[in-house]
This record gives sequence, C-alpha cells and structure tokens, in this order.
Amino acid sequence: MRAGIRRTAGVLGAVCTTGVTLFVFGAGFGPVPALGKALSPGGGVWRSAEDARTPGNERLHIPGLSKSVDVSFTSEGIASVRASSDDDLFVAQGYLAARFRLVQMDVQRRLGAGRLAELNGPSGIDSDVFELSLGIRRTAEATWAATPREGKAAKALTAYAAGVNARLDELKANGQWPTVYGLTGVRPERWSPVDSLTVQGVLTQTLSFDSRPLTYALLSNSLGAERASEWFPVLPANQQHPYAPGPYQNLGIAPISSPNANAAEAGGHTGTRADGSPADLTAPAASATPAVAATGKASAEAATTILASMAKLPDTTRHLYPNSNAWVANGPKAGDGALLAGDPHLKLSLPSYWYQMSLKSPGYDVSGSSLPGMPAILIGRNADISWSLTAVQNQSTFFYREKTDPERPEEYFWKGAWHPVQKIKYTVPVRGGAPVPIEVGLTVHGPLLTKKGETTAVEWMGNRPSQNLTALLNLNAASDWNGFRDALRDWQAPAQNFAYADRKGNIGVIAPGAYPQIAQGDARGPLPGTGESDVVGSIPFDAVPQAYNPPSHLLVTANQRPVGPDYPYYIGPASNFDAGYRTNRILAELTGADTHTADGFSKLQNDVTDELAQRMLPKLLEALKDADLTPQQEGARKLLTDWNASMDAESPGAAIWFAFYGGYVSEVFQPWWDAAKVPVETDPAGLDLLRTPVALMQNLEKWTLTDPANAAFTPPGKQSRTSAEAMRAAFTGAVEFLDGRLGKDPGSWKWGRIHERVVPSLTGAPSLGDGPYPAGGSPWTVNVAENGLTSDYGPSLRMVVGWSHSGTADARAVYPGGQSDHPASPWYKNLAPYWWKGELRPLSTADEQGKGDIQWTLRAER
Repeated sequence: MRAGIRRTAGVLGAVCTTGVTLFVFGAGFGPVPALGKALSPGGGVWRSAEDARTPGNERLHIPGLSKSVDVSFTSEGIASVRASSDDDLFVAQGYLAARFRLVQMDVQRRLGAGRLAELNGPSGIDSDVFELSLGIRRTAEATWAATPREGKAAKALTAYAAGVNARLDELKANGQWPTVYGLTGVRPERWSPVDSLTVQGVLTQTLSFDSRPLTYALLSNSLGAERASEWFPVLPANQQHPYAPGPYQNLGIAPISSPNANAAEAGGHTGTRADGSPADLTAPAASATPAVAATGKASAEAATTILASMAKLPDTTRHLYPNSNAWVANGPKAGDGALLAGDPHLKLSLPSYWYQMSLKSPGYDVSGSSLPGMPAILIGRNADISWSLTAVQNQSTFFYREKTDPERPEEYFWKGAWHPVQKIKYTVPVRGGAPVPIEVGLTVHGPLLTKKGETTAVEWMGNRPSQNLTALLNLNAASDWNGFRDALRDWQAPAQNFAYADRKGNIGVIAPGAYPQIAQGDARGPLPGTGESDVVGSIPFDAVPQAYNPPSHLLVTANQRPVGPDYPYYIGPASNFDAGYRTNRILAELTGADTHTADGFSKLQNDVTDELAQRMLPKLLEALKDADLTPQQEGARKLLTDWNASMDAESPGAAIWFAFYGGYVSEVFQPWWDAAKVPVETDPAGLDLLRTPVALMQNLEKWTLTDPANAAFTPPGKQSRTSAEAMRAAFTGAVEFLDGRLGKDPGSWKWGRIHERVVPSLTGAPSLGDGPYPAGGSPWTVNVAENGLTSDYGPSLRMVVGWSHSGTADARAVYPGGQSDHPASPWYKNLAPYWWKGELRPLSTADEQGKGDIQWTLRAER
C-alpha cells in the first residue's frame, strides 16, 4: 500500500490539448533543442519579441475585411470585437486567435493531421502514425466537403482562416516568429477551414475516443468472463441521480446522419462469397455466416498491441477522465430568475484550453470561451441565454474483430462474403530524419489498428463528418430554449450535456450527439466483425437525455449516468460514467440552500467535501471501534471522528482518509489482480488500482454498506474475512505511510503537505508553469483533482451566470492562465491568481464591456 501511494505521487498525465507539445519542447527531442533556459521570461530569446509587451493602441491593416472592425481589450487582456458584418467578425476572431495563440493552434492541427514529426523529429512519429491511422484529418476533409459553401459554417471557417493568415503574413514580413519556429527553422503553413475542423477533431478525440473495450478484453481474459462481467457491469452498482429520470419513450432507431469518413464503403467494391459469386452488400448477415472465434487469448493479444502503442502517446489520444460539472436552478429560491454554473474539467495548461472574448456583429452578440483554432464561442452567454457543457460519457467507440484468413491476407469476411481491405498510403515527414512511409487499412467498420492476435478495426463516432459548427453558431445566436434545442439537432460528436439558463427564468439540460446502437452483442468488449453486431443507427434526437423546467427547480450534470435503468437505449457501461459523488454533493448543497445566488454557486464550485467519505466513514469508524489500536492509530482515528469530510489542504483528516481509501481499494482488489495476473502495465489508465476504476469504486461502496461479507473481501485461497477486517488492515497501512512521510504526530498530517496542484506550461519547462502549490480536493469533490498526490487536472474554466427576474445578467468566469501563449507577456498567466483563490472575473457582452483600456482598429486592406 505504501509503495502504491508513492507510485501514485508520480502520476502526471500529459497536458490536455496542448499536452502533446511536451514532446516538442520539454527537454529537447530529436533535432529540436531543449528550450527551458531559452524560454525564461524576461530573457533569452523572448527579450525583443513584440508580444512580450502589453499591447497598446493600434491601427492594423487586415486582408479579408470588408470594413473596419473595432477591438478593445480590458487591462487583463479580455478582447471585445465589434464588426459590421458576420464575416468581418470571424476574420477578426481568427486574427486575434493567431496573434495570441498561434503555437497552440499550429501544434493542435499538426497533432490531428499527423505532422508532428515534421516539427520535432523522430519522437513525433508514433503520434503521427496513430493519428493518420485513426483519421482525424480525413474526417476534417470530408466534413469540409459536406459543408454547404453558402451556409454560415463555411463562411465563418473561411473568414476565420483569412484572419489567421493575416497574422501569418505579418510574421513573415516582420520576422518575429514564436521561438519554436525560430529555433527549428520550421514555419507554420497557411491556415484553411480544414485546419479548424482538424482542431475540432482533436478536441472530439480527447472527449470521446475510448479504449475501454480493449481494457475489458484484458480483464475478461485474466479475471475470467463471469467475474469481469459482474465487476464491470452495464448498470452501476451504486445509486445514481440522473438529471433525466423519465418516463422515457422508445422512438425506435434513427439513422446516423453522415457516413463514416474512415471506413471502406460497402458499395465501393464487390464482395465475393467463398465460391466466387457476388455478394449482396445490402442484405443482413446470413445465419450461416462463419462465427468469429472470440478466444480470450487472441482478443487480449490484439488489445495489448493497440494499448501498448497508445501508451507512447499523450493522454489526449483518448478519453480517460470524466469531465466537468454544470448545474442550473430557477424558481422561488432563485428569486424567480435562473442561475447556471459550469466548470469543465480537463488537464490544465498554460496557455489555457480557452481564449475568452466577446463578439458582436449583425448576427451575433455573444461572450465566453472560444477554442483557439475554431470560430464562435463554445461555452458562454449572450443577451438572452447562457450555457455550459459536460461530457455525456456515452460509448462512442467500438472495436471489431475482423475475420481473416491466412490464404486471403488482404481481405476480411463481412456479411457472408470476402472483401478487400481498402488501403491508403502516407509519407510522414520527419525533421532531421528520413520520411516514414505508412499504410492504413480500412474495413467497413473503420481503420485497422492491429493484425496481431486478431485483426481489429475501430468504429468511432468522431470519424463521421458533422455540422457541429453550424449547431454552435445557431446556438450562439439563440434567444430561448426552443432555439437552443433546435440548434443542437446538428450536433453529433462528442455527445455533450448542454446545461441551459435564460433571462426569463427557464432552465434545462439536453445531451445531443450520436449514440450508436448495435444490432446485437456485448459492446463492453470487442465485437465480431462479420456483420451481426454492426452499428445500425442512433438514438433519435427527441429521445436523447433531456429535461426542461423540472418541478424540483434543479438540474445537475456531473458525468453521472444521465438516465435511469429503464432507459430503452444502450448508452454505455457503468465504467464509462462518473461514480456520482460530485452529483450527490451538488444536489445536497442546492437542496439544502435557502436561496440560490451567483456567489453561492461560485462557492460550491470550490467545494472540497468528499461525499464518498461521508458515506463510508461511519463504516470505517465502526470497524475501528473495538480494534486494538496503537496510540498513534488512536490519534488518527480520533481525527477522523471529528472530521467533516472536507478535503481541505489544512486538514489531517483528509490525508488520513485519502491514504486509507487508496489502501482499502488495494487491500480488497490487489490479491485478485495478482492471482489473475491482470496486465496492469499494459494499460495503467484502465487497470491500475491506484486510479480506482469507476466500476470497482461503485462495487466497493455497495458491498461495504450493504454486503460486508461479499466474497470479494476474501483474497483468493485465503481465510474468509469481512469488509471490516479489510478496512482495519487498510487503516493500519495508511497510518504507517503517513508516519513515514509526515512524522509521528497525526495532528500535523495536513493534506496539503502531500497533495499539490500544478498548471504545466505548453513548453513543458517547469519555470513557465504555475505551481505546484499545496491544494485541497480529490477525484470525488466538486473542486476535482486527479487521483494522485500531484494533480494537473481540474477546472479548466469556471463560469457562473445569474439571471435576475428582470432579465439582467450577473456573469463571471475565470481560467488558470491568461490570454497569451507568450511566456514573457503580462497576459500569460495574469488570471491564474484569481483561479487559485476561486474568484471569478466579469464575463461581459461587448456593450457591457464598453471600449476597454486598449483600442485596436482593424482596417480593410486597400
């Protein structure tokens, strides 16, 4: 247990979105030099750079504008844009994004396009190979091809690209390229609409590409199919509080609106039966179709190969963490107005995931957080409505075991016939090295990721072209629930819970997106690829999880399962969703409050009460009641007795609880893991008990509270024991660990002495990050932290919007960083102190913000 906690202390994932740049910058990879000293603020290569100064008033010529655009900045760098046309608005947004976040944008498009090695040399090859195989760039190209050129999305993308390219032209003219380009000699290429859609695809991958079916294959092979199914069920073992409790309608299956851009077309080639006759590709799989041999060993070998390749990549490669809180309230407690709080949880970084701004034109008057590289506002408000997002956590990734034959090495068997694997060839450019040729194979399900063990293809909803930007633009301009809801009909992936509150006092949550439904089979693990388990459609929009103005006047979405057990559609197994402790805590606080205010919502965002501890602590104290404890253990027990379950940095009880609970998980499950030889090293993110897989957490809570004699508490081959005995053993180990780390006196075991939070820099240079600082929180608190002793995960943005009964808005937001990605800029991390203290800053519309402290005029090129 002690060694396990020590290992936990070293767990730090790559930074979400910008995390892949650690490969590029951190200590020097391939031909790219280490940049740490060169990037020291106020010195090195930054000293004469233009962005190292606070911007002053400027008049700039921007190609692509039809008329002048006014831009103003607050002293904190928050931009407000006023344009006389929508096209000019997005030209200006693109220019500002590139002016302050060019490196971040360029690295993201390189990631999605499979061109990192072109910048950082051989260390980027693995990422490029994987991303070219998965096909984000192919999807972006297909999305752009399917986007009507006269529609608002195409116009916004084209205008945005023009703004980015105006900045690139400036840099080409003045030679003041960001440092990474100066040191490597590489220059960013011109921006295109496909580049923006590629950046969108990277975010979609981070939030929805899921490897859990591969993890389940390893568990099934090691633990056995029966125990794996029992311990990792479809429905959660603990009590959940869905925001959409029903009653539900079964509206049948809707077709998915767009084809898989990364799959071989079923009609694109003629399948042949074993006797050489043509196959009917539109017919369902025949009952005589040969069965796929689903041997545990072969599936595990394929899963091991894929997961091993993914382990070399940043955490952005797949969706690993439940992300985000959002809640809304209305009714008498809200003064007959409405309030919204949102804080998306992501890997933290400097610069931030977000670029905050206000946008005003004839078609838009919206403020909030944009994604650098994409037009529009992703999370925010306008004059009438406000919204925030959380991940639905539904299953959107399916792995297929393709049936092959050594005598037909370039074919696969599907729907009663053999079909050729479609091939796509690429050459990966490598800076300082030879180009690397790769070949991607596609089946009707999607890209082939391995041929070892079993030939495995992946079908992922992010590989289907979608009109998400059209949805977002319509949402930005919506003025009521009906307009908001209708806008989201075009949203596909990733499925998101959109929380809503408006100036008329209405609240709601809706979760648009593609929810793939298969014909048959157990999607927790890899499926047979012969046709009987194919995706046949999605949940109709009118049947997706949603709620509007409930009698409770409250709605909470914190990645819990959004619907009850009688929901008529499959949305994913229990392991996909959060265990529900954040949801429970938020509901308890909101239900118990006399009134709801913006200040109260902001305070709740910073809450560090551990609801899991509240539930289980009485059982631990009961187990220790008659135990023979040492004086030191008795001191620790008394601290827990007096503890209020707050994971505050100053609390000794918090440290004791965290050490105990990690030890309890290990005490119960590690003997089973050891006996079954669960290959933790193959997939630590999914199998390492230090990360406490969600399904095991739910089981452990249920067994502890209601089934203390469950067979799981007895290690394999050992004498029978109960949950109380396992708890006592874990408590003993926790005290030993804290004694070794913090000394003899339990009263000095403050949580912040061993628990810290850090916001890493985009460059990977420690001096350019923020922290680490002693911190409160845990994986189960509203103010969330990663399940380790050093966390770089948490609220990437906090936003609260309070609508009064008269319709005026009290809107505030903050994120851990600043508006610039330039480390020497005064706007690099000037907002971080507010974030650390839990304070929010005004989130104003362009009119509310006024002219600001700094004025720019962007003039049309003559």
